[in-house]
Amino acid sequence: MHKHHAGSLRAQAPRWRAFHPGSLLLAPGFVLSLLRTLALLTPLVLMADPADVIVTAHYVVTMDADRHLILDGAIAVRGEHIVAVGPRADIERQFQAAKHLDKGDAIVMPGLINTHAHAAMSLFRGIADDMNLQDWLNKFIFPAEKKNVNAEFVKWGTRLACLEMLRGGITTYTDMYYYEDTVAATTREAGIRGVLGETVIGFPVNDAPTPAAALKLAEGFIRHYHNDPLITPAIAPHAPYTNSNETLKECRAMALHYNAPVLIHLSETKKENEDSLREYHMTPAQRLDSLGFFRGHTLVAHAVWVTDNDIAILKRNDTGVAHCPSSNMMLASGVAPVVKMLDHGLNVGLGTDGPAGSNNDFDLFEEMDLAAKLQKLTNMDPRALPAKTAVAMATIKGAKALGLAKEIGSLEAGKRADLITLRLDRAHAVPMYDVYSQIVYALKSSDVIDVMVNGKIVVENTKCLTIDAQSTIAKAKEYGVKIAQSLK
Repeated sequence: MHKHHAGSLRAQAPRWRAFHPGSLLLAPGFVLSLLRTLALLTPLVLMADPADVIVTAHYVVTMDADRHLILDGAIAVRGEHIVAVGPRADIERQFQAAKHLDKGDAIVMPGLINTHAHAAMSLFRGIADDMNLQDWLNKFIFPAEKKNVNAEFVKWGTRLACLEMLRGGITTYTDMYYYEDTVAATTREAGIRGVLGETVIGFPVNDAPTPAAALKLAEGFIRHYHNDPLITPAIAPHAPYTNSNETLKECRAMALHYNAPVLIHLSETKKENEDSLREYHMTPAQRLDSLGFFRGHTLVAHAVWVTDNDIAILKRNDTGVAHCPSSNMMLASGVAPVVKMLDHGLNVGLGTDGPAGSNNDFDLFEEMDLAAKLQKLTNMDPRALPAKTAVAMATIKGAKALGLAKEIGSLEAGKRADLITLRLDRAHAVPMYDVYSQIVYALKSSDVIDVMVNGKIVVENTKCLTIDAQSTIAKAKEYGVKIAQSLK
């Protein structure tokens, strides 16, 4: 400190006399003033509404209907729900909380929603890359699954995936795989929200020798997790080309009976569409529509080769779409007409797909960036898919695609407390002129600091509190050796 500054500070410092308790007896005015102040403050404290946690940050990205952005904002959480969102001063005046997360110059936003994944396939990460979908599935994935997939494999693969997703700000994910009861149990332990579908497919797989057996598993799974606070059980016929018409109709009938969603791959490749037109004289979407498959809530993954008529069918049935740009690029499946789907009012979310050949990570920040840029390129228009729309696809539009928008997807009073905080103190994060642009084009999944799901903090200061990272990573390495040996 410069000398003239120090001297200036010393000159301004007040001179305090030593305090002696007995001196209060000589200052009745002070005692009276103190009592009056306490009398005024006590009712305010008693009148404050209780909250469990108050989260504050310089930027609160709500993603509500009006896309409110609150500067110096706060969120009050009580139990599993958000009870208020607003300016920090207002929230802190209204609520008394047991815990404060004051993040300073950071972003608070809704948790990200991964609308399509195969979590347990994290243990197949990188097993077969740089090939087309049919070769990838038939020559590598299906054989590897047959030799390795069981309930224990699914537990550890799901745990590894949940660790990666939570650290990357994903608070809800959608899964289609086998042993889905194990997926659900592991998901609940991790404290992440899941829309989880038991796979039904037209050939023998590890947890079910027939589609009928898979349907029975799906029914038990749906009944067990009905009304669970974290798990939305679903039924997941793999695709139109891997299931018969009868099986597809049985899947929908069961879903209608239990009011459960249906998850399915649709029109992922050009070959799939050509085969469907040759065999059924209909596109996959037309075929499903002719079977009454879209009655009730449905989420279709990919929708790369949908026609204008297909889009009209999906819109008429209020079908959600999971757009997976990394997967579609990596497998050279094509580019989904996302802008056209959005223009027609479809609810399009973002998905990572499985981390094995179709995408080797669960990074929704990467998917936001790629989704926006891919549509700009293919439409030859830099305005085609703005950053704010990409953020919406990763949050509220994803929630709508899953039929969960009343519960999650935005920071609003009454919704589930699913939120994340993002740091803004790294070289790639400054300066900032537009918060949505920064989220999509500059920030990374590694910028996630804290994650809350259903009112519970599951990641704090980048540390996952619900999954032991060290043992999970060690087990994944063990599986890597075992799987490699099984394919020799």
